[in-house]
Amino acid sequence: MTRWWWVRHGPTHEKAFTGWRDVPADLSDTQQIERLKDHLPDAAVLISSDLQRAAATADAIQTKQHRLPHEPRLREMHFGVWDGMMFEKVAARDPELSRQYWEAPGDVRAPEGESWNDAAARARKVVDALNDEGHRDIIAVAHFGIILTQLQRASGKTAYDTLAHTIDPLSVTELHYDNGQWRVGAINHTP
Repeated sequence: MTRWWWVRHGPTHEKAFTGWRDVPADLSDTQQIERLKDHLPDAAVLISSDLQRAAATADAIQTKQHRLPHEPRLREMHFGVWDGMMFEKVAARDPELSRQYWEAPGDVRAPEGESWNDAAARARKVVDALNDEGHRDIIAVAHFGIILTQLQRASGKTAYDTLAHTIDPLSVTELHYDNGQWRVGAINHTP
């Protein structure tokens, strides 16, 4: 069995859409980071998105884990032209499309961006490759959307239903993989 410990990066305090924009994380809550470090397994591999908010969070929580290279396929969903825009401006610019993006996630794409299914497919390649390597514990520091796509995969729920979950900064979502079968452990656990 492989246990996936999906950790959402530290808070960015951004109020706008933040996808592939490379903004830093606020890692000043050292007590929370220490609790997170204590919760995660030492005998694990550690991988993160290549965006600085995830990579820096992985640096902050690393103890004895074997660090793998940063992985661009674990980046947040690509919001295209919406990245950096406030929700109200996105809704004014693309009222029907922005509504569909959240109410019917799947193949709906942000302008010059990607869909839920696009993001899920690119992350799935990384997850499948690491599962095939036979690791017992994998800590993956990633983003809200990517963690949700993998939660959807493990739970078998729709993308729309999965979007109802909260994934807080510095929280852990634990998913188990065993012989082709997924099981959901903790969701949005904050140690």
